[in-house]
Amino acid sequence: HAVRAAEERLKAHGFLKLSAKQSWLGSLQPGGRYYTIQNGSTIAAFSVGGAFFQNEKVDEPRFVVIGAHTDSPCFKVKPNAKIDKLGYAQLGVECYGGGLWHTWFDRDLTLAGRLITADHSIHLVHVKDPILRIPNLAIHLNREVSTEGFKPNKESHTTPIFATSSSAPVTSNSSEDEGASRLRASIASRLPEGLLAKLAEKAGVEAKDVVDYELVVCDTQPAAIGGLNGEFIFSPRLDNLASSFAAIEALCAAVDDEKEEVADRGDVHMVVLYDHEEVGSTSAHGAQGPLLQDLIRRICSVYSASALNADVLNAVVRRSFLVSADMAHAVHPNYASKHEERHRPQLGGGLVVKTNQNQRYATTAFSGYVMRRLAEIAAEKHTIQNASSKTPFIPLQEFVVPNDAACGSTIGPIIAAGCGIRTVDVGQPQLAMHSVREMCATVDLLYTKLIFEQLFHSFASTFANLDDDEQF
Repeated sequence: HAVRAAEERLKAHGFLKLSAKQSWLGSLQPGGRYYTIQNGSTIAAFSVGGAFFQNEKVDEPRFVVIGAHTDSPCFKVKPNAKIDKLGYAQLGVECYGGGLWHTWFDRDLTLAGRLITADHSIHLVHVKDPILRIPNLAIHLNREVSTEGFKPNKESHTTPIFATSSSAPVTSNSSEDEGASRLRASIASRLPEGLLAKLAEKAGVEAKDVVDYELVVCDTQPAAIGGLNGEFIFSPRLDNLASSFAAIEALCAAVDDEKEEVADRGDVHMVVLYDHEEVGSTSAHGAQGPLLQDLIRRICSVYSASALNADVLNAVVRRSFLVSADMAHAVHPNYASKHEERHRPQLGGGLVVKTNQNQRYATTAFSGYVMRRLAEIAAEKHTIQNASSKTPFIPLQEFVVPNDAACGSTIGPIIAAGCGIRTVDVGQPQLAMHSVREMCATVDLLYTKLIFEQLFHSFASTFANLDDDEQF
């Protein structure tokens, strides 16, 4: 669903869809806008400058990329999900990623995902009604929760209830042919009949035609603007759909602003939104997969025969730049000691540059400077001023973990190590990361979008002559 939303935004701004399973020869044009989707869960969009490889100047072409991810911690429905226990109809689920699982209890939950039908088509589905719930155990039956804390077992305590066994309907399909009947019997043994009927109805297909599924549990409460002055966003999956949204919006704004200038641009502006970051990125469509390298190679080879030379292609990659965008930890007023005291990002304080000398983040002195300078340029362009000094100002913040704490990681080090592209790790600050409901600041989303947009406008002109390999 996140990829579909990104696709709709891209189509509205003139981007054309490409199939990764077909040759792109003859399909790409100088100045063109394109996107491609993998597995329905990873999307890459790019705008090609009109001068990209047009004069065979191999010292000029480069890629300016923002990378983020579309997945978030959640419960995913198991292949054999049908559970009938003590009079309750339940659904077997698997924990995906490192969620704050206790926040999912006593919430109005539902299902979303996709259904595969017998004609080999895939249909997105989202049931907006609250059909699932994971109830807490009453304190009268769990007195120790007050002293020992809530420690749910991820396997036995997180199974949602969706009906009483007596109310779960069973359908008959005696008119089906033998082949369809076998497929139907297979899925009917795996997914509850009544639930399948509800999903099929919402997807606009016949239940008898459904042959497989990929479903996740999600919260029914929509995102909201909150706080006394509307300064907060309360929403599920801010990590990392907030970064994905800012990246797509920045790319669309940048290409719309270019107009005639696109003809003279010698680089490719790109956004890649990966799947599977929350579980390590090791998949065909995760950041450890070959997607970015394949995109760079395929695009270059379409525009120039010289790009088939490995030496030319390697030079393009080394001139390129990646912003790894993943949400950052804002300081929590009730747990301030969890942050290093000089690196405490605040909500509303701007985009966060993340640094870790043990390479859990890929930021270097060069790549960090790029983001700081872009913030200055963006402030001048949009006349955003510091309230006290009246000078152009878009704030940036810094984050490192304390020496006595473990540091998470992002797609940044994975991609940088895999292909050698220069990389910076950044993120909007947020609270309650990996909770069923998260929290960030509205203004930080604006700041992030403006800096990302400036990256596309200014990287080549501002930093092309800054060689981070040379030292004096």
